[in-house]
Amino acid sequence: MGVVDDLLQARAAYDRREWLAAYGGLSQASGDSLSADDFTRLAMAAYLVGRRNDCVQALQRAYQLHIDSGAVPEAVRVAFWLALVLLTSGEAAIGGGWVGRAERLLADVPGDVVERGYVLIHVMFRHIFTGDFGTALELAEQVADYGRRFTDPDLVAVGLASQGRVLLYRGRVPEGLALLDEAMVGVAAGEVSTVFAGNVYCTMIEGCQEIADFDRAARWTSALTAWCDDQSGLVAYTGQCAVHRGQIMRAQGAFDEALTEFDLAVRRYRQADTMDAAGLAMTERGDVLRLRGDLDAAGAAYEQASAFGHEPQPGLALLWLAQGHIAAAVAAVRRMLSEARDPVHRSRLLPAAVEILLLAGHRDEAARLADELRSIAAAFGCPPVQARADHACAAAALAAEDPAAALPLLRRERAVWERLGARYDTARCRVLLGRALDALGDHQSALTELTAARHALADLGAKPAEQEVAALIRPTLPRGLTEREVEVLRLVAAGKTNPEIAKQLVLSEKTVGRHLSNIFNKIDVTTRTAAAAFAFEHHLM
Repeated sequence: MGVVDDLLQARAAYDRREWLAAYGGLSQASGDSLSADDFTRLAMAAYLVGRRNDCVQALQRAYQLHIDSGAVPEAVRVAFWLALVLLTSGEAAIGGGWVGRAERLLADVPGDVVERGYVLIHVMFRHIFTGDFGTALELAEQVADYGRRFTDPDLVAVGLASQGRVLLYRGRVPEGLALLDEAMVGVAAGEVSTVFAGNVYCTMIEGCQEIADFDRAARWTSALTAWCDDQSGLVAYTGQCAVHRGQIMRAQGAFDEALTEFDLAVRRYRQADTMDAAGLAMTERGDVLRLRGDLDAAGAAYEQASAFGHEPQPGLALLWLAQGHIAAAVAAVRRMLSEARDPVHRSRLLPAAVEILLLAGHRDEAARLADELRSIAAAFGCPPVQARADHACAAAALAAEDPAAALPLLRRERAVWERLGARYDTARCRVLLGRALDALGDHQSALTELTAARHALADLGAKPAEQEVAALIRPTLPRGLTEREVEVLRLVAAGKTNPEIAKQLVLSEKTVGRHLSNIFNKIDVTTRTAAAAFAFEHHLM
């Protein structure tokens, strides 16, 4: 087979999105046989299979060929890609230099060309990162307008997605989600190129995660997974995809599966030589380990996240709280709230801030923040954010000794988490519900809620939360029964004989008989049948 045939096959593989085959064919071809467009194809294939350095080198060759031939707009387009790859790899200075070069080249291009829309993307991102959302929104609208005028689906998609994300940060959540959904239309239809499609997917899912829109995040994460699986050899975006899958699993209480996905994400980031992006995965891993009570491992994960340049908050503050470093946790959440101005980031910090401040005894401050979260939730219109606000407000009400105000909030919260299958959040809600019922004197209903929460937390492996519930259950056992007496009573109700109970609990039969006598006296019965009935009536089984 000749050189021309090999090159044609490599180009065909590129068109079929067979990235490994395209990368292999184009990288093995003689440089003299490759056009500027071929070097761009090689760069994109290299980027998608995780060969970042090869991508940069191929783009530099393409850029020089365009410059040598006087194709300035095409050179600007390549400069855009160089800036994008370098900036997203943490090389801000060099990436910014390529943006500057693209802008300088455009200054000598007469008339309006589509490449101006591409360079505007970098200017827009610069304003997003500095928090200048008003200017960023205007630039995102201009990017989308360039796409429409020049029939460029990539610009339309990234412009719409960026508008949507910025609107979320400005608190206009329904409008923002509508634009994100519109951006995904072109992606789902296959109109958008692979690199832009991957970016738009991640922009959409990250936005959904930030506002706790788990339903939408789960749907698009499933679509992203299928999109990644459909492209042979794809490495780029598979790390982010694994993070998003892990986030959904964590929300559903599938902690083991979530940890597996976060580990996979780190491996994919390493394969793509983009370890600076692994900070979120390590933070998410730390959050799961903290919930399971493995505080040392959680601390190590948070430390790694920090090393990757990602602040692992508010999880780290909650870890400090669990370790008894209350003052440090309070200082951390106060500092973070002073820095977070937009409602999206505040909505992610406020639930942890309320929890920490209540445990630290700052009830009035916590109540004010809970009210702020309630206002944000009302503007967002997202049920999970409303559920978190309900939880925070209910906790503040309980701290203020107003359990009656907490009950309707908790019942509404519970309905949301149960619909979403969020087992951990459901259990936490039932704990507060149990506390509220107990404070209102309905001790048996409280015991039912707390017992169910304890079983759920045990199944999830959330040891710290389970132990806290166990401590709450002890004083609410009926008729002054001890935990050991309840264990004996449950076995009696299960039809066990005294010798069987003694064997199972590793007690002597004499001790079992003494426990049974005490139980009969406390619950005022004289037979095992009546004792069993008492156990069922009081939900001790």
